[in-house]
Amino acid sequence: MPSLTEWKVPFAFQPRPNDYSFDLDRALSAVVGLHAIIPPDAFSAETLGTERAGNGVVIDDGLVLTIGYLITEAESVWLHLNDGRVVEGHVLGFDFASGFGLVQALGALDIEPLPLGSSAATKVGDHVVVGGAGGRSRSVASEIIAKQEFAGYWEYLLDEAIFTHPAHPNWGGTAMISSKGELIGIGSLQLERERESKSEHVNMIVPIDLLKPVLDDLRKFGRVNKPARPWLGMYSTEIDDRVVVIGVSNNGPAARAELKAGDVILGVNGDKVTGQTDFYRKLWALGAAGVDVPLTVHHEGVTFDVTLASTDRAKLLKSPRLH
Repeated sequence: MPSLTEWKVPFAFQPRPNDYSFDLDRALSAVVGLHAIIPPDAFSAETLGTERAGNGVVIDDGLVLTIGYLITEAESVWLHLNDGRVVEGHVLGFDFASGFGLVQALGALDIEPLPLGSSAATKVGDHVVVGGAGGRSRSVASEIIAKQEFAGYWEYLLDEAIFTHPAHPNWGGTAMISSKGELIGIGSLQLERERESKSEHVNMIVPIDLLKPVLDDLRKFGRVNKPARPWLGMYSTEIDDRVVVIGVSNNGPAARAELKAGDVILGVNGDKVTGQTDFYRKLWALGAAGVDVPLTVHHEGVTFDVTLASTDRAKLLKSPRLH
């Protein structure tokens, strides 16, 4: 069992207990390290790797909330506690829409859970702590710099993601903690933005309010108990308000339809596509996974129509709990 690498956040960026009205060290003790091993033949192994490490947050007795890509298709999960103990975990569930993942500890954690707050109540300028496993030296005193729509290239869309700066260097599964000492988001990505002609790193945080409607389903069924969204297995980006294919998943609907990098998606079911978020919304409005998806595509001067047979992406994953 490899240990998680030793590192520290620069002292100037670490949170200081006197700056907060809650017990900072107690709150940060709910953040644990997470280490997942994924089989080499897993669907996500090529893009996400076979060994993934990040953070998770204890939100109930033995229940750890994390970002789902860390545990997708994991055959084993280990939780590294701040007192040096390592406890095995079991992947409980994953929600593709929000990106949240749940792990159930298989041994006693003896950790006080972090209470859930309201991400909707947050505003730009709020001071927050982005907490990593290991306490203050692995955490960042940060600030909410934006709340806005976020589209991911992997068929992912948040109506209102939260962005923080300074960025946490080990962002996956970190706890965004409010001034009340409550969990208001989970770290997902690190992105770059231009500010005053300089490039700076920010964290994209998934708001905790997205967890509340799906938590019971994830605990009971391992996924949200409603029809899945249609999935095309297409990686795309937006360039000058055009949706451009940058890659396709092996064995996915887009690959079977022979779509290729460089293709431009002009329309869905005859409706013009005006950008990436518009593309996703038009795609998902067609119905549940399995629905036919008529696309209008432009490639090297030629415009053509093609119909993709969408699927539920969970069917391609190895974990039996997500089928």
